[in-house]
Amino acid sequence: MYKPFDKTRVVLRRCVVVVAGITCLPTLIAPSLASRIYSHLHQVWLKDSTKPVWLAESEKAGGYL
Repeated sequence: MYKPFDKTRVVLRRCVVVVAGITCLPTLIAPSLASRIYSHLHQVWLKDSTKPVWLAESEKAGGYL
């Protein structure tokens, strides 16, 4: 049902996240803005398939609850 991304795409996405994080570093002084940016970058970093990040994370945590 969900298609995993190939390793090249995952690595490219993570490289873009690192570059975006370094570029946004001066604007991360404001805590309210920083938390939203970090949250978005974290979701992009974790995404390695077409499955929504929240669903993948909830399935991983399902065994612990």
